Amino acid sequence: MKLTTLSESQITITFIALALLLLFSYIFGSLMEKIKGPRVVGEILGGMILGGSFLFLLFPDFMKNIFFSYPEEGQVLNIFYQLGLIFLMFLSGYNTEINIDKKNSKTIILVFIGATIIPMLCAIPFINMFKEFFIGSINNNISFSLVFCIGVAITSIPVISKIFFDMGIMNSKFSNIILTIATFQDLCLWVLLNIATRVATTGIIKLSEMIIIVLVTLGLFTLITIISKKAKSINKKTDTKLFYTISFILLLISCGLLSKLGINIMYSSFLVGYIIKTLFNNNESKNKISVLENMIFSFFVPIYFALVGIQLNVIHDISFFRFLLFFIIAFGLEFLGTWLMLLFTDFKRETKMNFAITMNARGGPGIVLATVAYASNIINIEFFTILILTTMLSSMIAGYYLRYQQNKDKRIFENF
Repeated sequence: MKLTTLSESQITITFIALALLLLFSYIFGSLMEKIKGPRVVGEILGGMILGGSFLFLLFPDFMKNIFFSYPEEGQVLNIFYQLGLIFLMFLSGYNTEINIDKKNSKTIILVFIGATIIPMLCAIPFINMFKEFFIGSINNNISFSLVFCIGVAITSIPVISKIFFDMGIMNSKFSNIILTIATFQDLCLWVLLNIATRVATTGIIKLSEMIIIVLVTLGLFTLITIISKKAKSINKKTDTKLFYTISFILLLISCGLLSKLGINIMYSSFLVGYIIKTLFNNNESKNKISVLENMIFSFFVPIYFALVGIQLNVIHDISFFRFLLFFIIAFGLEFLGTWLMLLFTDFKRETKMNFAITMNARGGPGIVLATVAYASNIINIEFFTILILTTMLSSMIAGYYLRYQQNKDKRIFENF
């Protein structure tokens, strides 16, 4: 069997394209961290600088010779794009913690309702206002409505975790509550996104099939969680090569097999990460994952975010009026929903503000939502761009606001 390969010049120009994506994502990601912003925002911004928002606009022929030098280059780069998405979700699954402190259970339930259920329900009346401008080429109303509602309510675990870590408040009372809520929220929203992509793919809306997808999606996660509590993890020393091989085999096979059950690769990757954590829950395995994480976050994920950014054209592809309107609706509904539910507590005004603004940090999951929905033609380029910009702006607001609060009162995230 002989495999078709690229020519040496095609391989060379692909390497140059990848190097530029990595370079710009690193430079702007580092600059964003210097001003205490989320690195992911800078990595997307680096891609935007390379794309139609700046360099591609100024030097179209030069940039085409790098990123469109041969017909298949977009497909080759898309492989790295998909790998970045898969590895990001794999690590999200591995780092998922579900630990409910009974003392905080009331707060967790109230904020979950306020930041997830209320904004999603309140977003429904706004769907028709935007549908004409945002719906994708498949023109599937169910899938679009689900994505629209998810886009209003989503919260980012990785971005919030990074903000908490940088501020030195990881494992504080506030951070533990927020991360627990975000875990449950993201799990529910991934299930809904899986349904949306399934409906978009088949073009058929069958209630029985949707119920099966929900049961399978939630059932797999529940089954893994139960097994992890009952069974003992593999604590004996595992060969490093064998550990990585098992992880990659599970990842790739699961993505392939679960797609046959209507579960997309995004959620499959998340599940495999959680499975690996269940099977190898020991310090040695955590150290191995840490090494893998460093490699993924220094190569695959920055390229993924840069490729997200390079597709954005903020000059021609969006209406800034619709962007501001959607941002105000999305940010406002999640803020108000959280605030209203916290009226059932005796928290101070500052604490309610902290919860309401932090739950608006959309980060990585917001970007995954946009890319998966756009790739499935559920949404068009304008809504894709607006979702990314909403994610970037909301994450920066959350980060800067929390630092402002910390400067006012060092103990505000413990004493409430």
